[in-house]
Amino acid sequence: METVGIYTPPQKPKATPASASTDTGSAVFQSCLTQSDLEITQPAQDKLHEIINQTDEEVSAIRIYISGGGCGGLSYGMTFTDEQGDFDTIQQFDGFKILVDVVALNYLKGAQIDYIQEVGRERFVFNNVFAETGGSGICGGCGAAGG
Repeated sequence: METVGIYTPPQKPKATPASASTDTGSAVFQSCLTQSDLEITQPAQDKLHEIINQTDEEVSAIRIYISGGGCGGLSYGMTFTDEQGDFDTIQQFDGFKILVDVVALNYLKGAQIDYIQEVGRERFVFNNVFAETGGSGICGGCGAAGG
């Protein structure tokens, strides 16, 4: 059996003499998500803010996630959350924040989330993500193709 790899969470960097006096000793991962990591366009920000304000639930954040990864490739989505994980990266907006865990961020780095309104169709669009992830279109290794 071949070992593909093991995820190791980011480690807190060792204090250098210049930063030793500001080191709090906390082992909790903290990271700020920037627009260069994941761009949320203004139309998407406006719609997310509107959706957050319309919900009856007590939520203050939207989690961006990935799922899948087999022959069909990766799927990208969003959900409400009120829980922040130890390895979430965070981007604060007016009235809400975006959370992305560091594993998902590896697949979303450099992507853009936009909100598009067309006649009869409104949707969030994930642009510039790995367009060709997953299988090659020819399946047979996992048996899911039925053959």
